[in-house]
Amino acid sequence: MPTMTTSTKTRSRAGVAALATAVLLAGCSAGSGTSSDPTTPDGDGATSSGGTGGDAGGPSDETVRVGLVAEPASLDFTTTDGAAIPQLLLDNVYETLVTVDQESGEIVGALAEEWEVSDDRLTYTFTLKDGVTFSDGSDFTAEDAQFSLERVSTDAWTTSLKAQLDVVESVEAQDDTTLVVTLTEPSNSFLYALTTRVGAMFDTEGTDDLANTPIGTGPYTFVSWDRGSRIVLERNEDYHGDAPYFGTVEMHYFRDANALNNAMLTDAIDVVSTVQAPESLAEFETGDYQIVEGTTNGEVVLSMNQQEGAPLADLALRQAVRHAIDHQSLMDTCWAGRGTLIGSMVPPTDPWYEDRTGDYPFDQDKARALIAEAGAEGETLRLRIPTLPYAVACGTVVESMLEEVGLQVEVDELEFPSAWLETVFTNKDFDMSIVAHVEPRDMGNVFGNPEYYTTYGTDQIRALLDEADTASEEEQVAKMKEAAALISEDAAADFLFLLPNLMVADPDITGLPENAIKESFPLAALARG
Repeated sequence: MPTMTTSTKTRSRAGVAALATAVLLAGCSAGSGTSSDPTTPDGDGATSSGGTGGDAGGPSDETVRVGLVAEPASLDFTTTDGAAIPQLLLDNVYETLVTVDQESGEIVGALAEEWEVSDDRLTYTFTLKDGVTFSDGSDFTAEDAQFSLERVSTDAWTTSLKAQLDVVESVEAQDDTTLVVTLTEPSNSFLYALTTRVGAMFDTEGTDDLANTPIGTGPYTFVSWDRGSRIVLERNEDYHGDAPYFGTVEMHYFRDANALNNAMLTDAIDVVSTVQAPESLAEFETGDYQIVEGTTNGEVVLSMNQQEGAPLADLALRQAVRHAIDHQSLMDTCWAGRGTLIGSMVPPTDPWYEDRTGDYPFDQDKARALIAEAGAEGETLRLRIPTLPYAVACGTVVESMLEEVGLQVEVDELEFPSAWLETVFTNKDFDMSIVAHVEPRDMGNVFGNPEYYTTYGTDQIRALLDEADTASEEEQVAKMKEAAALISEDAAADFLFLLPNLMVADPDITGLPENAIKESFPLAALARG
């Protein structure tokens, strides 16, 4: 075993909560928004974060009602793709060994108080918090942590995100509070991966019915699910950290943006977690509401099926699609001009971000020439989109812009999540689709695997991503920039825009973040001032 040093050592800070987000699945967020209340690719948009307990004191017996679009298809993110599940459960019901501090962006301790990394970067030794219990009353120990991490590599996990822990060679519980993880090679992404759903800690005796009965160590416990309407969580009275302010959280799910807005306007909810009709913000600007606007890491991607025999397997045709889209006009039309143009799969909050909007400038003549080069004049492309507000709104704009340069577009709206996941994500029965990918630092997950629905994952890009992961931090940034450039230049997809973080809430709700850049919506951050 390598000699242990304290080359990396971080202590957890009480009250540190993670960042937030909510949209898509192993590249998109799976959820099925419906509601009887007048309630992986994406789900609905962005979420929140902050410190546990908010800043208003507490705890209280109050209930907070949060409105969302994109209901989870299940409560089991180990077998069901979609951001709607970790949005609900991660950091709230399930916790991880380490998490991301919202303000600094640094990885800090959560269930691990501290950790050490060996000089060769192959061995991580975590010291776990003592006295932590699961919601079923059993103790959380290193044995549970070992079970949780080892389980990711078994058939129990079926989602593609499990590949993030392929670098793990062994996991050993040395005693109740000491966990040793050994890697096959140095990995820059390993510790960050532990802040995501693959790092969730499970009870060794609590995984029999994850789809319906989640058991975790978090500040809230799962109570009930009225499918198509709401999910209820209650404060975990035995939580090891600061008690959250709200005693009960109701997550209300709505089928469309208008129903979500109406619920806020009629005081049926207290928070709109992500505005699904940005043009409607004027409805709230003159009322007694607070509006939060910032950024997310939710890239709205126009994916292009490049499987052999598909029309978009032709590079020239993919390039034509990119040149045919006026991204500023599209964002102005379908998302009220709110968002950020980025031109790649990297948001500005990532260390390897570069503005790549100039790679394929809007040029209809160039698009027509490339279509002719591909021999694709009049080609019909099937644009199969999920029934999510941004996808539907942007789909009509993409259709119009591509038809202006001589292509035919057949738009199919597929119910989300079930129909879209089966048709597009699983069966790859599409030419183009539109979905927001919100998992943090997900460029490799989305474009590093030819079996993923995006169908890219070339040998060259996979080699670059592997080199970036094992390199020094400085070399990692350079290699990741190179990978992002290659993905863009190859027109592996088109990157329509980056979703904004748009939230509306009662004026006295605190703990709402300006930016939402993580999978979870840390509910313990919310309070009433």
